[in-house]
Amino acid sequence: MTRKEVFEKLDEVFQEVFDDEDITVNDNTTSNDIEDWDSLEHINLVVAIEKKLGIKFNMAEVNSMVNVGEMVDIILNRI
Repeated sequence: MTRKEVFEKLDEVFQEVFDDEDITVNDNTTSNDIEDWDSLEHINLVVAIEKKLGIKFNMAEVNSMVNVGEMVDIILNRI
């Protein structure tokens, strides 16, 4: 899977979790960029990404993610 394909899948997940079809994410996207992205929605987002991509993040990975780019890096290392 390419980086572009991961971003396409993440766009779908973010749009679904936050119920907003206009969301598109990039390397620098953080929780500050999406209005409803709080700690509870972060958990829902992580679970939805894991299901969509068939992977499991460990707690250290989840805690280390400061933006979507870092999330994509972790995903690409896993698949």
